[in-house]
Amino acid sequence: MGVGTQSVRAAAFVLVIACARDTDRTASAVEIGKPAPAYRAVSLTGDSVSLDEKRGRVVLLNVWATWCHPCREEIPILQALHERYSARGLDLIGVSVDARGEHATVREFARDFDMTYPLWLDPDERVQSTFFAIGVPATFLIDREGMLRWRHVGPVRANDPTLVRELERALEEGAARE
Repeated sequence: MGVGTQSVRAAAFVLVIACARDTDRTASAVEIGKPAPAYRAVSLTGDSVSLDEKRGRVVLLNVWATWCHPCREEIPILQALHERYSARGLDLIGVSVDARGEHATVREFARDFDMTYPLWLDPDERVQSTFFAIGVPATFLIDREGMLRWRHVGPVRANDPTLVRELERALEEGAARE
């Protein structure tokens, strides 16, 4: 084995160790009861948006795509949650991971499904690596202080007792401080 091959292997080993350390640090950032990771995207209207801007509000972040059948099933449930809780401080945000250039498709889809909550675009699927969301849909509840309170991979179900309990708690805790 030549010196060049050994150098390449050594560099690869260092890279693997560095990635493992970074993954461990990020994984701990997406645990229930810990701060939600920082996340930025672009709104459907083209504005730069971030979770940091939502501090002081309860956020239900839903990762979805127009081609995802389970996502289509949960949209009426999410829309109902938005309508029921937005006046109490809930910001429901749909993060579309549809491919770049699909803005018109997302806009038409939102109109067809009567989605009135804000939509963010993430064609590079950074939200999935940031929150360790394997597939879509995936949903994350973040309280007013930016702490992750609940997460779920798969479609949100109507009256999910765990989601409703955590959502009510997050909304009540914030209202008690005001």
